[in-house]
Amino acid sequence: MTILLIQRHSRVALPADAPERRPARRRRRRGWLVPYLFIAPGLLLYSIFLLLPLLDSFRLSFYRWDGVTRGAWIGTSNYTQLLQDGQIFDAVKHSLVLIVFYSVGPLLLALLLTGVLSRTRVVGDAAFRSILFLPQVVATVVIGVTWRWMYDEDGPINRLLQLVGLGGLTRAWFGDFTWALPALGLVGTWTMVGLCLILLLAGVQRIPAELYEAVRLDGAGALREFTAITLPGLRREIGVAATLTMIAAMRTFDLVYVTTTGGPGRATEVPALIVFRRAFREGDVGSASAIAVVLGVVILALTLLITRVADRDIEE
Repeated sequence: MTILLIQRHSRVALPADAPERRPARRRRRRGWLVPYLFIAPGLLLYSIFLLLPLLDSFRLSFYRWDGVTRGAWIGTSNYTQLLQDGQIFDAVKHSLVLIVFYSVGPLLLALLLTGVLSRTRVVGDAAFRSILFLPQVVATVVIGVTWRWMYDEDGPINRLLQLVGLGGLTRAWFGDFTWALPALGLVGTWTMVGLCLILLLAGVQRIPAELYEAVRLDGAGALREFTAITLPGLRREIGVAATLTMIAAMRTFDLVYVTTTGGPGRATEVPALIVFRRAFREGDVGSASAIAVVLGVVILALTLLITRVADRDIEE
């Protein structure tokens, strides 16, 4: 009975309070617009310089156009030709190989270093992290020129091999059909391992220290501690690192262009390099746009797949 009286009293009091609540409600209704006003300038620039070019590339993929004269509508011919283009399939295979060097290798190395740094205190670990992260802040062109010099026949790598008695292994690395792609991939490993390490170390800091103490009290060793606590706690960070490094491997262009230009022959040719050649050298903008669209869809699909797997593991 008391509850009913309170409800009745509240219902009667509502009209009297309504004038006071209306301004607050109006402010709340107007407040939803404020966040969008803050992001509007960035969203405008993002739309002009990214979204609109993407949509225009999708439109051009249905045309035969040389970039100068009037284009001709050809429908999906550019896409059907891609399915019969062996050059594209070879470039995709090269990208898959680069994923191993750009993503799998750096992640494994970063996990190993994270396990060591999270368990023991290393003197000068801040400087160690900065040195490993340095390739992320250096221009890729500079990295490419430097490693092209290092892989030269008279470069430091071949000289080092000669000093240790392995002169029979020396070669022009970027000029060898067999070793050009792995040599290029190792540059990607060196570039990405610092990014993966920083992400994983940041993830370790949010893992409760009590979990490590409990495992150590149970007598678990370093390997058990890593597999039971560190690795499960880093699933989100591993997903982010895998996404970023895989995207870098699939869209790499400047490093390949500076070091090998796709050579020797087509041993290091990647999809992004084919897009550049067909659009700006062969004058086939429609085909280049179709390749770019397909490449973008593949990258988006891989990103969504990795994100979904990482989120599912976290929920479980």
